[in-house]
Amino acid sequence: MTELPRKAAARTARLAALPLGYAGRQAMGLGKRLGGRSAESVLTEVQQRTAEQLFRTLGELKGGAMKFGQVLSVLEAALPEEVSAPYREHLTALQDSAPPMPTATVREQLTRHLGADWPERLVWLDGAPTAAASIGQVHRGRWVDHASDEPTERDVAVKVQYPGAGEALMSDLLQISRVARGVAPVFPGLDIKPLVAELQARAADELDYTLEAEAQAAYAEAFADHPDIVVPAVVAVGGEVLVTEWMESPHSLAHVIREGTQEERDHYGEIFVRFLFEGPNRTGMLHADPHPGNFRVLPAPDGGLGRLGVLDFGAVARLEEGGMPVATGRLMRIALDNDEESLVAGLRAEGFIKDRIEVDPHQVMEYLAPFIEPAAQERFTFTREWMREQFERVNDPRSEAFTLAMKLNLPTSYLLIHRTWIGAIGLLSQLNATAPFREILEESLPGFAD
Repeated sequence: MTELPRKAAARTARLAALPLGYAGRQAMGLGKRLGGRSAESVLTEVQQRTAEQLFRTLGELKGGAMKFGQVLSVLEAALPEEVSAPYREHLTALQDSAPPMPTATVREQLTRHLGADWPERLVWLDGAPTAAASIGQVHRGRWVDHASDEPTERDVAVKVQYPGAGEALMSDLLQISRVARGVAPVFPGLDIKPLVAELQARAADELDYTLEAEAQAAYAEAFADHPDIVVPAVVAVGGEVLVTEWMESPHSLAHVIREGTQEERDHYGEIFVRFLFEGPNRTGMLHADPHPGNFRVLPAPDGGLGRLGVLDFGAVARLEEGGMPVATGRLMRIALDNDEESLVAGLRAEGFIKDRIEVDPHQVMEYLAPFIEPAAQERFTFTREWMREQFERVNDPRSEAFTLAMKLNLPTSYLLIHRTWIGAIGLLSQLNATAPFREILEESLPGFAD
């Protein structure tokens, strides 16, 4: 057996073992309850040990497993405190790190995708990666441009895809979808299968570095004059290697989530929201990976609060209307105005309520009201507690909200927008950020201020 198939087989075996590990711990918990320990204390221990195995495994496997873990890490804020607290450390660790690949493999990838003469342009390459994630890792280097009589040098970030990342990504996501039932007890109330299906649908785009380079170049040009947002320019791309300008940054939003002051949380949270809504207006695309590791803190020269750098444009929604759908802002405004009948009519026109499906307009308004709440105030504070309340409300089978949710439909054109917004709210809730959400929507969301 060759090395790649051997590694793939090992990954599959370890992923397949996750639900078995949980089942074993359930049996252990039953034995301890019979021995006199309380169900609550046993449950906490079971969750702790299960989480440690799950997130240690996801963090070591790269590929689809790592991507899956990173998405879950953003949704951590929605989980009940007694569930998320035992393994928050494991979740947040997935947001900013992953094991590196050997230097020899990196050089082989550079030769294969940039050509054998790559050392003439990339005159220096740091042997250790500065960042590593689900399908690739980044090295700092120095690039020489030979286009003019006077060659110029500049620091660059060299993103190198793991060999066989495509096969590993799809294989892992397929395996995770198969074992979703076993993993689900770690995340009560979260439907794992649709989450994995969405990741599978977008996997091909994230593996295409040429497509990513086109998106990043468009964003870099569109935000070149922005006072608070920085997107590195693209220098070169070839197959599974992407070279961009280097962006000096001490840490990402994952660090702010863990250790930031309230002033930092509010400052970078507001910039993040502005980027989320200004991006579609400026580029016709939506950066669809609101993962803390993709947003870098760029300190101000005077030591004050600085700008926000944005990385990783592999997951991008190319919007059909050349921007956010006008109906999105219009429906939010209708909901804020408490116009129940118009809201239902608008949702039906956009395909959120299918023909022949009857709903109570008042229930629809009550269902959406908490989600509209951030836009109803001049400044809104996103918290884990608030997000948890919304999550539990729509995932409780005993509630009217759950019954109504079963009747609603999510049109295909809104799939990635929906996932991005949920992820963004999760990030803001982890930050515990206060932002002028309504003002930003009025400035940047089509249809909202009309």
